[in-house]
Amino acid sequence: MSSSTFTMKLLTVCLILVLMVVVYCSAIPKPGEKRVHETKLSDLQHEEDSEHNEDYDHEAFLGKEEAQDFDDLSPEESKERLSVIVDKIDTNKDGQVTEQELKEWIQFIQRRYIVTDTDRMWKEHDLEDDKLHWKSYMKRTYGYEDSPDSVDSPTFSYKDTIDRDHRRWEAADTDKDMKLSKEEFVHFLHPEDSDHMRDVVVQETIEDIDKDNDGYISLEEYIRDMYPNENKEEEPDWVKSERQQFEQYRDLDKDGKMDSKEVKNWIVPPDYDHSDAEANHLIYEADNNKDGNLSKDEILEHYDLFVGSQATDFGEALTRHDEF
Repeated sequence: MSSSTFTMKLLTVCLILVLMVVVYCSAIPKPGEKRVHETKLSDLQHEEDSEHNEDYDHEAFLGKEEAQDFDDLSPEESKERLSVIVDKIDTNKDGQVTEQELKEWIQFIQRRYIVTDTDRMWKEHDLEDDKLHWKSYMKRTYGYEDSPDSVDSPTFSYKDTIDRDHRRWEAADTDKDMKLSKEEFVHFLHPEDSDHMRDVVVQETIEDIDKDNDGYISLEEYIRDMYPNENKEEEPDWVKSERQQFEQYRDLDKDGKMDSKEVKNWIVPPDYDHSDAEANHLIYEADNNKDGNLSKDEILEHYDLFVGSQATDFGEALTRHDEF
């Protein structure tokens, strides 16, 4: 695998994870703020002169949770805990972690986040007949049931975010009764995981990055979302590389901007499996003897790739794996 191909693949993986880590906020947002906080592309972007993004690897392997259990652990403590995780991943107990076992672990981490996040938010709402009504959602989230369409409405100042929520709600509401079952609520909270929600994800992505509101993402908008460069410093190499990525691979019709089809191809490429790509990447980085599998020694030798100082909620991964 060439370095440029590998970098392209990993950048795509990073963006998909960005879309997957959507944190639902129950507090009433201020006017102009989003109800849903979406991590900016730069939050998981490459550091200067780095070949891959370790923050992404840590989150894919361990999950992005609130607890920061690993911040103060020594390398020895990190390796000790990682050793226990490796035993969990090695399901057939042959001393080797295969790509399939690693892929299944990464999928478990993803499912765990979605399940726990949905359960937590579902319990915070008032339900009727085990469904969530739009008005109940409005009252819980914005404090009022009133439509934001009238200037006299107490929710008028939140019109943009409410309209965005309502559009996502309608897409998630597959039976069109303006109520969400728990399954539909999963689609609402995590649209990136549902095929019928992909267009909503694309539209929201364009709205977030498209600062001149022309319905497209220009090269400069694309770059500034990842690297604001408020101090007007010289761009690092990874930013220059991203400019080339945009021109060569994102902007397919070479008109200097991405339309909705090009954005969709960028953030949700067809037939792309992020867990497979990440498992392949981790093996590529840590498989010293190139046998296609990872021994415990190889994983522990590369412990910073799998956990590092940014790893989170390792203990929960240990205690909750058997739930699935």
